[in-house]
Amino acid sequence: MTRTTALLAALVLGGMTAGPAAANPADPPGVLTFGGLPRTYLVHPGSPQPVGLVINLHGAGMNGGQQSAVTGYNAVADRFGFVVAYPDGIDTAWADGRGASLPDRQRVDDVGFLSALIERLSQQYRIPPGNVFVTGMSAGAFMANRLVCERADLVSAIAPVAGTLGAGLPCAPSRPVSVMAVHGTADPVVPFDGGPMVGRGGPSTIVSAPALVERWREINRCPGPLVNDPAATGEIQEMSATGCADNTEVVLVRINGGGHTWPAGRFALPADVVGPNSFAVDASGATAQFFAAQMR
Repeated sequence: MTRTTALLAALVLGGMTAGPAAANPADPPGVLTFGGLPRTYLVHPGSPQPVGLVINLHGAGMNGGQQSAVTGYNAVADRFGFVVAYPDGIDTAWADGRGASLPDRQRVDDVGFLSALIERLSQQYRIPPGNVFVTGMSAGAFMANRLVCERADLVSAIAPVAGTLGAGLPCAPSRPVSVMAVHGTADPVVPFDGGPMVGRGGPSTIVSAPALVERWREINRCPGPLVNDPAATGEIQEMSATGCADNTEVVLVRINGGGHTWPAGRFALPADVVGPNSFAVDASGATAQFFAAQMR
């Protein structure tokens, strides 16, 4: 099986208001003042000489510390030599472009905040250019897609888990970006086939997981369609398009019967709420491996 993935529990959305502004150099550790608001984050430095930075975004109703616990990403980051950061959304949600969360409704500039955080941490840890990656669960996955739609200049690859993109959100990135999308077909919160959904902040309409990766295939000017990996059978079905512009690739990891989870992660919500978790693939290890393969 080629580079595969995994998920665990979180629902979707929530917020407050902020506009663009420079970060305050007097901020204490773990705080970045942006748009007049003190925004918080956790950071795990990992290797003394890190080779890359991963931004790991929580789902709605969660925070960065819970995302760290659910995904177990610190150990994976250590193995690959990454710094990993877990930012906190306002009202435990993100302005991810669907219009349903409080941050969205109050026009919080989460794209600006995350861009400023990437720039701060890249400078602080001397991250080589082109080695910044973003993953996230649920609302965090929607936010990862929105971020790279608007600031592809900062990110080389994303790995959204159990989240796609708002149906009405434009996406015209400034350059190709590699994408690995992980989604369960039995997700009761963010439907695999797209359409209407109701998250923590309210209703929205989203694109399907297959439509998301097809959009990225077109954006990245991949020469051919997504092709099934013949070694991935049963619970896991992996489809990929390679040879895309700027050596990017697009991958969909379809978890047949999988729920709204971080595969192989630690459960936070009961199965009757989020559906079954899959242990056929480890989302943290697979996304980190995918990122390592995209380093420039």
